[in-house]
Amino acid sequence: MLALSPISALAQEMAAIFSTEGREDADLTCVELTTGLWPEGLFHVPMALEAAIRACLATSGHPCAAAIEAAIPMTPWGTNPVADRMLDKEAAMIAVATLLDPEGPMVSPRFRAGLLFQRSGTYYRLHNHDAVETYAIVAGSADWIAGDDRRIRRVGDVIHHPSRMPHAFRAGIGGFVAIWRWSGDINSHSYTFLPDPEAA
Repeated sequence: MLALSPISALAQEMAAIFSTEGREDADLTCVELTTGLWPEGLFHVPMALEAAIRACLATSGHPCAAAIEAAIPMTPWGTNPVADRMLDKEAAMIAVATLLDPEGPMVSPRFRAGLLFQRSGTYYRLHNHDAVETYAIVAGSADWIAGDDRRIRRVGDVIHHPSRMPHAFRAGIGGFVAIWRWSGDINSHSYTFLPDPEAA
């Protein structure tokens, strides 16, 4: 039996987490992650937060954290896809790697999924969007606001945001790495930052 490539092994680990949600859209996302074809020549571009991402991953014993670390050489980490709606200092605190998306690298017209890193102590202000969203923390921790629920989220925690639910998060010491997925109406134009007294 052939060994999986690091990026395929990462997709398997992500699917193992999303499959625990018990939601049809999560199960369908898992199918696309684990049966789709990754493009040839997918590669990683070195970026400013790479050392911080690696340091955060090194603190975690979660198997998905190890899979993310192994796949870094072929993972398309970059800026937040909505960085044009953020202040420069906000855009610099986040790194995102989109893996499943209508534009690729693994093409899906129905779902988006990927990875997120947020720097130590930074606050990602209140926002919402049409898409249904799930996050799972695989390294580090965050003070997480999801609607009226606020609590510290740690490795292994899975957070679900229904469509249009306001949410925000402050990274703990060392930052955090999470996997995420979108389903439902996955348009990006509805992504809106909301009034937030904590961001002042």
